[in-house]
Amino acid sequence: MSYQVFARKYRPKTFKDVLGQDHVVRTLRNAIDQKRLAHAYLFVGPRGTGKTSTARILAKALNCEGGPKIDFDPEEDVCKEIAEGRSLDVLEIDGASNNGVEQVRDLRESVKYAPSRGQFKIYYIDEVHMLSNAAFNALLKTLEEPPEHVKFIFATTEVQKILPTILSRCQRFDLRPIPTQTIADHLQYIATEEKITIDKEAAWAIAKGADGGMRDAQSMLDQLVAFCGETITEENVLDIFGFTSREKVAALTSELLSRKTPAALKLIQNEAESGRELSQLLGELIGCLRGLLIAKLDPSADGEGIPEVLWNKLLEDAGDYAPERILAAIDVFAETEGRMKWATNKRLHFELGMIKAIQVLSEVRITDIISVLTKGADHLSAPAPASAPAAAVAPPAPAPEPVTPKPVTVAPTQKKKPGDTMAAFDDLIANAPEGGDEEPTFQAPKPEASPAPQPKAEEKIEEDTFYKDPLIQEALEKFEAKILGT
Repeated sequence: MSYQVFARKYRPKTFKDVLGQDHVVRTLRNAIDQKRLAHAYLFVGPRGTGKTSTARILAKALNCEGGPKIDFDPEEDVCKEIAEGRSLDVLEIDGASNNGVEQVRDLRESVKYAPSRGQFKIYYIDEVHMLSNAAFNALLKTLEEPPEHVKFIFATTEVQKILPTILSRCQRFDLRPIPTQTIADHLQYIATEEKITIDKEAAWAIAKGADGGMRDAQSMLDQLVAFCGETITEENVLDIFGFTSREKVAALTSELLSRKTPAALKLIQNEAESGRELSQLLGELIGCLRGLLIAKLDPSADGEGIPEVLWNKLLEDAGDYAPERILAAIDVFAETEGRMKWATNKRLHFELGMIKAIQVLSEVRITDIISVLTKGADHLSAPAPASAPAAAVAPPAPAPEPVTPKPVTVAPTQKKKPGDTMAAFDDLIANAPEGGDEEPTFQAPKPEASPAPQPKAEEKIEEDTFYKDPLIQEALEKFEAKILGT
């Protein structure tokens, strides 16, 4: 028997074997159990997430002996034919090479015939978004009202290219990227079955590089076995695929948060000279910063796969930064990632992005100044502490000798010029009595004592005019003072 790659050898055979798509599996199992089977299904998701495998499992459940049923035997002849693509009742069609109207017309003719062995005739069209608009329109009527023995299953990675009239006639299932830890655990299971020794760190590095695709991870493991033999380490994974270790990502993040530009640039240089993929390193750096941002908003968040000791050190380094600062650094690297995608000199753009991100973390923003001024204003506007109760029962102090303030003579008809305001204001402050920390007050000047003071109308007018003088009013407003009674 010829050699089978891991991606084919360990393809899921039953619903229990499907990993990371519990929401899809549960819905399909319930639909079969309750006999609520739709006539058209659409599986949407990235590559390697199990679209074709799930479609074949659904076809097995529908056409197995005694079906439809959930717990079928994958070793039955019917199930083996479906798994190997030999079943006459389950037709797998490549949408890329059968995307014309003529192929759809042939399909419409074939749906009239009853299944040869199973209960349903199932048409599985992969990459259905490759069909032309004319082919989609030719399929509409058959898709809306197919014969009772016909089921359609579509799969695509670009659902936005499918006509809305097709989408409205299908039950849609979105397959998600498989979690990194789930992929790493499955790789260790495969290694155990194949009598291969693989480190946990190596399995994690493969799973991280697969970016949610189980098939990509299995293909990388196959390649590593051919290169390393029966023992696979993390260093082997990093060397072959150009990935960056979690320790290097944590070190680069630490240099960034410490604002050590030369050290950060040196680390980027070393990674570039070692043949590492800089785009992958930048993506890991952005993911680490995202984890720190989430940790500031939610302390219970995990460490994005970084070892606990390194993660705690990064949390300590990021303690002095507000969330908006880290967010600004992420924005810088996101722009850098877009430029690196099409650039020939990726290292140059990475280094420029690193320098700019460090400058963003170092700069003082207007929001920081406003925050400081706001805190200062709150402190200055705080009410003065009330006097101690004991002071109320203390014996009265001897009355100080009256101090007659130096009068300020202002003619009633004199008008102040705007340019003379500050000079007169300085004279007023120089002649003001010392008041300590108490609220500044201004007392109207008293006339010289006379044997029988009799206020006259002229003096009253002059006193009212003194209070209304613009200079006095400006001083009262400036120091938030009040005039005490004479």
